[in-house]
Amino acid sequence: MTVDAIEEPFRTQLTVRLRDGHRLLGVDLPGPCTFTSTHGIDILWMGPDEYLVLAEPGRQAELEAALSRESDAVVDVSAQRNVVRLAGEHAADVLAHGCSIDLEMSPPGTCVQTLFARTGIVLMVREDGFTILVRQSFSDYFRAWLADASLEYAS
Repeated sequence: MTVDAIEEPFRTQLTVRLRDGHRLLGVDLPGPCTFTSTHGIDILWMGPDEYLVLAEPGRQAELEAALSRESDAVVDVSAQRNVVRLAGEHAADVLAHGCSIDLEMSPPGTCVQTLFARTGIVLMVREDGFTILVRQSFSDYFRAWLADASLEYAS
């Protein structure tokens, strides 16, 4: 198969509001429509003063405590979205079936909130594929749509 969709385990996801400042967790903040990664943590730009911090499962308390000292507000939204990694030779082709973002013009490090098959997602472009965050309530629909869009690329 030339497209792999892998659901990641329950990820730590924290929404952070920061009006002043240029760093979180010792890392420079990403600019609009980008994300930065360091030490297993992704920091996504979600809006002018809003960031989403992603990390492996079980780090909510640790990161929430650290971020509370550096920011205006921190909210644990770990249960809000499922995380899916999409990789393989035709991963961008599958996404193009349901997403209007021009992935050929989106370099690694790009992070956008968009619609995929009428479902709101957060799309991260990585060197080795894509990370997609989809709301829990749309996960079954998203998986079914993704499986259907992938059929023509199955070998």
